[in-house]
Amino acid sequence: MSAPPTPSLLDALRLETASAQPLQDQVYQRIREAIADGRLAPGERLPSTRSLAAQLNVARGTVDAAYGRLAGEGCILGRGAAGTVVAPDLKPGSLMQGATPAIARAAAFTLPDDYLWPFRGGLPALDLFPRTLWASLTASAARRLDAQRFCYPDPRGLPELRAAIAAYLLVSRGIACDPAQVFVTAGYQAAQQLVVGLVAPSGAEVWFEDPGYRFARRALEAAQLQLAFIPVDAAGLDVAYARQHHPAARLAVVTPGHQSPLGVALSSQRRQALLDWAQAADAWVLEDDYDSEFHYVGRKPAALKSIDRHDRVFYAGSFSKTLFPGLRLGYLVAPAAWVEATTAACELSHRGHAQQEQAALAAFMAGGHYARHLRRMRLRYAERSMALTRALQAEFGNGIALAAPEGGLTLLARFPGHEPDTGLVLRARAQGLAPSALSAHAVQHEAGQGLLIGFTNVRTEQAGEVASRLRQALRSGPSSGP
Repeated sequence: MSAPPTPSLLDALRLETASAQPLQDQVYQRIREAIADGRLAPGERLPSTRSLAAQLNVARGTVDAAYGRLAGEGCILGRGAAGTVVAPDLKPGSLMQGATPAIARAAAFTLPDDYLWPFRGGLPALDLFPRTLWASLTASAARRLDAQRFCYPDPRGLPELRAAIAAYLLVSRGIACDPAQVFVTAGYQAAQQLVVGLVAPSGAEVWFEDPGYRFARRALEAAQLQLAFIPVDAAGLDVAYARQHHPAARLAVVTPGHQSPLGVALSSQRRQALLDWAQAADAWVLEDDYDSEFHYVGRKPAALKSIDRHDRVFYAGSFSKTLFPGLRLGYLVAPAAWVEATTAACELSHRGHAQQEQAALAAFMAGGHYARHLRRMRLRYAERSMALTRALQAEFGNGIALAAPEGGLTLLARFPGHEPDTGLVLRARAQGLAPSALSAHAVQHEAGQGLLIGFTNVRTEQAGEVASRLRQALRSGPSSGP
């Protein structure tokens, strides 16, 4: 029988039950760190899974899974009746330096502990999602699985989901498209990757908003494209600047409905100028309409694709902001001339997406649940954004510049006289808050200093408390920097 863990090992394995990180991941990570820094030496015996589970007060399966991952990486060895030991020939330094196999790096991914902190941007209101209805639709989709749907799915997407998306876009965004033009993707970044592969070969020049969406920028850079950073002002992307300084671009990547991160809409004059440029230059536009459904004041801006008379726009949308990011489903509407090439690209790049989730989403949309959910979310988001706006203004008074939110999932707050926004983020994190720094989204063109504050998961009754925490984080006033 294994000896109980030593006190030092138990300290190393102290778990955080309130953390969003699963207990299995915590056990795995803590043991791996103990091996890496020498607290567990090569050849040292580990407790049995039963013994360790009892000591940590977790299910035995939790420890079994963690041990399995460590064994798969070669960190520990099972020796039957002799127990489990740290691999005798393991060099702990290699773990510290990150010189582990790719499978180890992949297995080590965990959700950051701060992912669900207040002010985190890019998340829909998780407490408002209709879980019971979704579970019912998912179960129904599972019961309808037949022999055909146990085979490889259509790489373009489930036909009924593509039809539901096309019908939704016609009503909600004024986009008239055939379901054949709709391609289901694994979120926006997969749609962007698909478009880049079609129209922008390595080395091609691409217009990109500055400031802009950081993950999209990094993906374009990884594709070895030449990014032309175009300034954004109150009317959106400066098309005249782009045409003057970067006339040879092959693609423009834009967020015209609600610019990320500034929140402005592309003006009607610039929309037409952008489309005129694409037609004249034989170039293309990728429209990221990422949170178009969440507009709270007046009419929501029209989709650029809805006025695209020459069919130069690839239109991308995602369910990450309207339903939940873990669904990993989005869509791309390709110009008619690109349907055949896009189909071929999908066939070469993947073998389709999970059918059950697609079927549940198709039923959710076709049954009218998606439209009702969005209406409810718009009302609640308007309430939450206004409640947080008022709470922040009450806490900071003239010390904050906060525009009334017209749409989107975040507030942009500026704090005149304070240190750089990167320092403010560090102060906020000390209070368990997770805003992001506006300046981090800019590359060549200054966007100023400010905090991007997600409000969707801050309930109205919490607004005063989290605003007070932010005020407490910044209470020491201006400084020279972080």
